Formats: sequence, structure tokens, C-alpha cells
Amino acid sequence: MEDLEKWRKAGKITAEALMFGKKLIKPGAKLIDVADAIDKKIVELGAQPAWPTQLSLNEVAAHYTADPNEETILTDQIVCLDVGAHINGCVGDTACTVDLSGKHSKLVEAVKEALRNAIKTVKVGVEIREIGKVIEDTINKHGFKPVKNLSGHGISQWVIHDKPSIPNYDDGDKTVLQKGQIIAIEPFATTGSGIVDETERGNIFSLIEPKPVRSPFARDILAHIAQNYKNLPFTTRWLTRIFGTAKTSLGLKELLHVGALQPHPPLVEVNKGMVSVYEKTLLVDDTVEVLTPYDEDA
Repeated sequence: MEDLEKWRKAGKITAEALMFGKKLIKPGAKLIDVADAIDKKIVELGAQPAWPTQLSLNEVAAHYTADPNEETILTDQIVCLDVGAHINGCVGDTACTVDLSGKHSKLVEAVKEALRNAIKTVKVGVEIREIGKVIEDTINKHGFKPVKNLSGHGISQWVIHDKPSIPNYDDGDKTVLQKGQIIAIEPFATTGSGIVDETERGNIFSLIEPKPVRSPFARDILAHIAQNYKNLPFTTRWLTRIFGTAKTSLGLKELLHVGALQPHPPLVEVNKGMVSVYEKTLLVDDTVEVLTPYDEDA
């Protein structure tokens, strides 16, 4: 496979950054400090963040990162940590859950085991629905529900969410895995109904395509996005440190208005159920290779 060593290096850096970040998640830590430290660690290790580090709390399943002036302090939340690193668009994608409350160990164990069981199922020619069934059965066995409208996914160069979609339940999809595919297995479990919905708040965006804009603020920000992030997600926090709060706000507003950007708002369990996640990136080959190797119990 072309660029395989870049995929492997990006995956190992992602896994190392995840384990580094997991140790920072403790009562009293500021959400923004943890996110910034992980983003910085990825660069120190020789890659770039594939998206802003996400720290989603309690009923928030994904797509939450710190605002520029975020004051949230970690106390007794359940924290879904999602980390991505890339080398020239070759992406590692991985996640884990930290339960600071001490009340949700079974919910965390459910997704750990679901991920382990799903990885054992992955092979060339397996039907995607079979992976989903293993995830669903494992999570149900623990007394929880899989989040059905979130899924694992294929990954290709510069594309985080590519085909195929890897469901967290048996959705009947008989598509088979092909040799050479890179996929992320991403089981989510919840104490709620198993459905998430978007919130209005959002500070994560990605570039759809450059479009003409009138203000110099928007042009400067668009040029920066295209050069530094391409079509990978970025966050308001990154831009304000370069362009300032006012310029960033005006520029993003215009870019959203003309349809140049895609927002990625936080995803919240509709019944406010607690959510947990574990995730690894795999290369589907004659022998399946875990590209983001880490010990789920570390």
C-alpha cells in the first residue's frame, strides 16, 4: 500500500498522544489546557492534529472541543477523548473514555469489550453488518445501548469519514471489507436511548471549498484554512490565536454564509444518557493490523 509507513507513523503518534492525554484528564484540570496539551504533543511527536482534540462530557458523545475562553474544569464527568493525527493526510483516529465519577465503570467496560470483539471480527471479506452485530450484542450484554446513528468509518488520505460506514448494530449491510482498506472501529454505548442529535453550539468546522468573499478578514482566514488544514477539521480556538477574536468571528460568519465551511456541532444523546466510546484504526489485510496500538486498560 502506498504511503503505508506514513499511515503507521501517524497511527502510532495518535495512540501515544491519546495515552498522554488520558493521564491529563483528572479532577481540577481545565478542559482547554488538556486539549491544547494534546494538540501540542502531536506536533512534538512529528505529526499534525487531524482535528482539534475533542473532550466530550457526560451526554455529549462527540465534536466538543474547548472554546477560546473555555472555563470548564473537570470534576466528576465521564469524558470521551477523541484524538487524531496526520502525516500528509494519512490519518490516525482513536478514542477512549475516562470516568472521573467512578459511577460508570460498566459503561466504559462495555465499549472496551465491544471494540476488542469487533477487531477480532475484522477480516477481508467479512460483511459490515457482522461487525455491527458483535458491537451491539456486546454492549447489550452489559445492559446498555449502542448509539445507532454514530458509526465507525473508512479513512483515506485527507478524508476522515470515508466509505464504508461501520455500524454499531446489525443494520443489514452486506458490503464486505476489502483488502487494503483502512477503517476506524468506533463503538459508542449509552445509558440513554441510543440516538444523538446536533446542538446549536459549534466551534469545529471544515472547508467544503474556497468561495469568493468580500471582507479581507474572511479572505485571510480562508487562505490560512486552505493552506494549513485543507479539508480537515479545525476550531475557532486555533484561529483566534492567529487573527484575534473579532477578526475570526467576522471571518467565520462570512465563510459560513457563503457555504465555504461545514460546521460540526456537538452530538448529544437525546435522552441525556451518559455516553462512552473506544476507537482504533485498522488496516484490513491478510493479517489485520492495528494502526493505533494502545492498551485499553492502561
